[in-house]
Amino acid sequence: MNAAAAWWARLRRQWKLYHLGEPEFAFMFEPPPPGEWVALDCETTGLNPRTDEIVSIGAVRIVGERILTSERLELLVRPEKGVTADSVRIHRLRERDLAGGLPLHEAMRQLMRFIGSRPLVGYYLEFDVAMLNRAVRPLLGMGLPQQRIEVSAMYYDYKFHRMPPLQQQNPEIDLRFDTLMRDLGLPQRDAHDALNDAVMAALAFVKLRRLCGGE
Repeated sequence: MNAAAAWWARLRRQWKLYHLGEPEFAFMFEPPPPGEWVALDCETTGLNPRTDEIVSIGAVRIVGERILTSERLELLVRPEKGVTADSVRIHRLRERDLAGGLPLHEAMRQLMRFIGSRPLVGYYLEFDVAMLNRAVRPLLGMGLPQQRIEVSAMYYDYKFHRMPPLQQQNPEIDLRFDTLMRDLGLPQRDAHDALNDAVMAALAFVKLRRLCGGE
């Protein structure tokens, strides 16, 4: 990072700290620990980030090439509107399973303390972050500030750059999670479980970094 970029980074950090809703979360704006990330996933009542609710969160820390499953976060969240039969068929969490879950604001506090300032890793992470940001903004005054690393984009780049030039003109790359995991020779866990999906995203991230020379 050159001097101008470093100056702008400091300025952006100061601006965010000035607008921070609750000062106890200032640690989220510190430089991240080198070589550390957090893979995360959310299960929700639907696919609309404006109206649907989070029902579970899974997160796991990555240090170098190690996935620290002993340092994981697994939370059930009690939705305000309940869950539909369609959503239960996907994530298998019934209203009785979620009755003892955390209120959303407490789940967000635990998640932010777990993440710290580490970059976020996930599969189709944009949706999860959009759901989380709706809950985080009342506490931070803004969305999650961490860098985001999309596993499907890493996989696309990896496959694209290994195609012959003619094939690159009209690339067809299957980005489905099970295809990605199978192609990378990685073990698969039951899908639509937040912690399982977070661990699988972490496995894919570590493998793709290794294949791409640690980029």
